[in-house]
Amino acid sequence: MNLYSLRIDDHDVAIAADSTVLQAAQEASIAIPTLCFLEGLSAVAACRMCLVEVSGNDTLLPACITPVQEGMQVHTATPRLQDIRRTLIELLFTEGNHVCGICVANGHCELQNLAVEVGMDHSRLPYRFPDRHVDLSHPLFGMDHNRCVLCTRCVRVCDEVEGAHVWDVGWRGEHCRIIAGLEEPWGAVEACTHCGKCVEVCPTGALFHRGDTTDEKHSDPARLQALMQARQQQRWNP
Repeated sequence: MNLYSLRIDDHDVAIAADSTVLQAAQEASIAIPTLCFLEGLSAVAACRMCLVEVSGNDTLLPACITPVQEGMQVHTATPRLQDIRRTLIELLFTEGNHVCGICVANGHCELQNLAVEVGMDHSRLPYRFPDRHVDLSHPLFGMDHNRCVLCTRCVRVCDEVEGAHVWDVGWRGEHCRIIAGLEEPWGAVEACTHCGKCVEVCPTGALFHRGDTTDEKHSDPARLQALMQARQQQRWNP
């Protein structure tokens, strides 16, 4: 196996040549914030939270999809990056309707955790208050578009793991949103297997179990990793 040596902040890292910068950082226990990335799903660099600086390159690069290179020098926590990450979080909050105090995921939300991590105690940007709806057509789950951050985890887990492809991304720009089927109510999509994987991997309160109220949603993205490992090893719990 070919190994590449690179330097991330003040750490020297040796890792397989087919690895990404994010994997190299994780190998060195260097925390790079992520939102759309989830181990077990394809990386799409949708949220841009994992942007890093690479010496000799003026362009910021998403760590989750950038391959490592020999001699690479990566910086993960410069003032520029910290300001960009805070701005990204502010954009996510102001472009949606995130009222944490009454959200099912309050206290268990990855977006909320990132806001704390980047030091966002207020938004420097005006709130847009978009008119978005809540889909309660499914007998078990609900979809609140007000809290969706378009990370596409639900799209990928349904397609790549469950194989149902219930979810997709529809429209463009400010009208972009997650759609079920061919822009149908979720409960009307016959392809849905009611597995709940999309709910488990959702980082916010956008997808939830019906009946959940404030603070009651407890997503468990680690279940996906356990499932993928079990499939690879063909080992299943009775």
